Amino acid sequence: MAAIKYYDVILKPVITEKSMNAMGEKKYTFLVHPEANKSQIKEAVEKMFEGTKVKSVNTMNMDGKKKRRGVTVGKTAKTKKAIVALTEESKDIEIFEGL
Repeated sequence: MAAIKYYDVILKPVITEKSMNAMGEKKYTFLVHPEANKSQIKEAVEKMFEGTKVKSVNTMNMDGKKKRRGVTVGKTAKTKKAIVALTEESKDIEIFEGL
């Protein structure tokens, strides 16, 4: 397998009520590449969003949900979610501004 580059690690932000409340504590939630590890996620956030300093990264693997269409049963793709906590002196991430 080829090495994952930092711009391939973060897929998209997670916009939910719970993740919006955590932004007050400088915690941001992202969907990330399923094979990315914590150090790769930390590096990607610090390179993609200038002025940010990551304090910690928590990850969780999410199994796909069962979906049915008539008698055919299948599953959606599994995903990986990361909660990134920033330090107190770090800048906020701009993509979440105005939401």
